[in-house]
Amino acid sequence: MSLAIVLSRAQQGIDAPSVSVEVHLANGLPSLSIVGLPETAVKESKDRVRAALLNAKFDFPMRRITVNLAPADLPKEGGRFDLPIALGILAASGQVPTKGLDAYEFVGELGLSGELRAIRGALPVALQARAANRTLVVPRANAAEAVLVKDCRVLAADHLLQLCAHLSGAELLMPFANVPPAAHVHAELDLSDVCGQHRARRALEIAAAGGHNLIMIGPPGTGKTMLASRLPTILPPMTDREAIESAAILSISDQGFNARDWLKRLFRAPHHTASGVALVGGGSNPRPGEISLAHHGVLFLDELTEFDRRVLEVLREPLETGRITISRAARQAEFPARFQLVAAMNPCPQGYDCDLRGNCSCTVEQQRRHRARISAPLLDRIDLHIDVPRVPREALRTGGGPAAESSEAVRARVVHARSRQYKRCGMSNALLRNRDVESTCGLQTADHALLDQAMTRFKLSARAYHRILKVSRTIADLEGTDTIRTPHLSEAISYRTLDRLLAS
Repeated sequence: MSLAIVLSRAQQGIDAPSVSVEVHLANGLPSLSIVGLPETAVKESKDRVRAALLNAKFDFPMRRITVNLAPADLPKEGGRFDLPIALGILAASGQVPTKGLDAYEFVGELGLSGELRAIRGALPVALQARAANRTLVVPRANAAEAVLVKDCRVLAADHLLQLCAHLSGAELLMPFANVPPAAHVHAELDLSDVCGQHRARRALEIAAAGGHNLIMIGPPGTGKTMLASRLPTILPPMTDREAIESAAILSISDQGFNARDWLKRLFRAPHHTASGVALVGGGSNPRPGEISLAHHGVLFLDELTEFDRRVLEVLREPLETGRITISRAARQAEFPARFQLVAAMNPCPQGYDCDLRGNCSCTVEQQRRHRARISAPLLDRIDLHIDVPRVPREALRTGGGPAAESSEAVRARVVHARSRQYKRCGMSNALLRNRDVESTCGLQTADHALLDQAMTRFKLSARAYHRILKVSRTIADLEGTDTIRTPHLSEAISYRTLDRLLAS
């Protein structure tokens, strides 16, 4: 047999398209060539494969070896094809049987000793292998990640020799045990740690209950970062689908995925010097950015006004669509980005609360320019704007206080409110489309007049109008009522601080 075909998977965004590794042995001068649009790391695999086969005591065929990675127009990158190329050479030269190879998919990088090393993106590969009803063979370092995909049969090997013994029937590998890790608990953080700030805590609860975006405005040291970091502790538990989507993005990122973070809602806090590419993703081989890494989690932008305005503007589309498409000359990739945005900013350039205390010399025009660093279209996409004032010294001395609710207590109300939303519309209130808002967030006649007055006074846009209705619906859900009442609408209107400032 001079031809062997081994199945593998490439990486294209969060997808893992199928790749057939075709190995042909022909007469001629000894050589090994790899075709099929391989990148540098794939071309270098011929040296790793040759050394691994020799060190594992296999015969390396002294013939003309051609390796074709099909389809030819799909870019191939990384060391994931080392293992299927090595198996293809062994099968084509008759050193391992070819029968039954089509029931497996192989990915893995080879060390020079024949050791199998981890690859990036094992979770998307496992999803596609399950869909194809094939057994996935991965390095043992990737097995805990791959078995998170239910009903995917995974074999884990440490060395090329183990795998060849399995294919030959000499010593079978047992399927890797599917033991899902326990749900991650943010035990080190709790909402009861926050001193005072009852209004901010209330806004945080509303944001968690409806999946709303939130911006906090206040001087330094008032607890904005502390509040933001505790939002994941009151969010509802992740579903299996959400966990798989979130883990798949981490799996293809440079940082990789740790199975111990399964079911953990991520909290991403990029520095204000981050570039647009770091935030949305990019590169010649597109990689996910911070907004995709925060998928089904929280993206916290501290010192919002210090971010480059052009960087912030790239958030506008993913905030609406929940996806980001990265286009390059040679390829295109689409990543999910359904994140919850929490931002924090100072009220003036010096950071003090000028409007209330007059602690700095900023003029009204300086404050206006400071706030103007954030465009009105971006602010329109943020549902809740709240003031976070300085905490009284009495509250600092007493700490969170015995009356401060824990994250567990708040989370119970959030879960109950979310369940009402999913039962009613199948989604959180923040994701309601405009036509759903009209049917779900109906107001009484007097409340229509109140909202019209607020629209005129604060010069609100149509987008802000719908977001006020969504927040009102969430407040009503937290109270367990089916109708939006005047107090619910009034509270929702009060969470438009920046609209009031810009209109003044």
